[in-house]
Amino acid sequence: MTANLTVPLPFLTRAAMLTRLLAVQGSWNYEILLGTGIGFCTEPALRLLPGGAQGTAYRQALARQVRYFNSHPYLAAVAVGALSRAELDGAPPEQIERFRTALCGPLGSVGDRLVWAGWLPLCSVVGLVTFTLGAEPLTTLLVFLALYNVGHLGLRIWGLNVGWNQGMRVASALDHPALRHGPVHITRAAAVLAGVALPLLLHRFLEESRPLIGLTAIAAVIVAAGLVRLNGRIEGSRLALVGLALLAGFSVIPW
Repeated sequence: MTANLTVPLPFLTRAAMLTRLLAVQGSWNYEILLGTGIGFCTEPALRLLPGGAQGTAYRQALARQVRYFNSHPYLAAVAVGALSRAELDGAPPEQIERFRTALCGPLGSVGDRLVWAGWLPLCSVVGLVTFTLGAEPLTTLLVFLALYNVGHLGLRIWGLNVGWNQGMRVASALDHPALRHGPVHITRAAAVLAGVALPLLLHRFLEESRPLIGLTAIAAVIVAAGLVRLNGRIEGSRLALVGLALLAGFSVIPW
């Protein structure tokens, strides 16, 4: 028996799945990684299967969804939506298993590039730029947290919606230009902002810590020599972010 998917996913069910996605890593372990978390997040939708939470279909589907799964935790929302839709569509268990396995690689690689290599550094640099413009440390922290959480919550909501709407055809959504080209543009934006923030933060640092001007000059020479030795083996944006963070830390220390 197949669920009638002309009716949208009930609001309370969708809200429960989205809330549970915030804890998708809560049971992470080395054996099945996110497997239990995926089962936990799909469980509200699986109650809609024939027989409800006491039915055989529910128990079999939940047993499939708690097996090994690995992806980026934010884009796991795509898998939760798509797998829930596949189960409610009545797809054959073998097909769901293959689909589940195929999702791991793309959701992991896209998420890592988009979030860890792109969005997180960008939000960090924006926070540091806020600090260079005279904001207090607490304000800087709040700006970072607000911006970062808007991004990651939006990504989870989008992932759950697109997974549910596309079901086992969700591969087309993962080919969206925003996911393919977004990490490149975000990384470039972070690099530009880091270049803007570095002289501003250095000026604030030296203004508030004049006795350290000589030490700063020596440190600059050491860093330059280290970069020559590394010979391109470190990403410039990451190095700039580390430098900005260190300068920000020093500038709030009373000397």
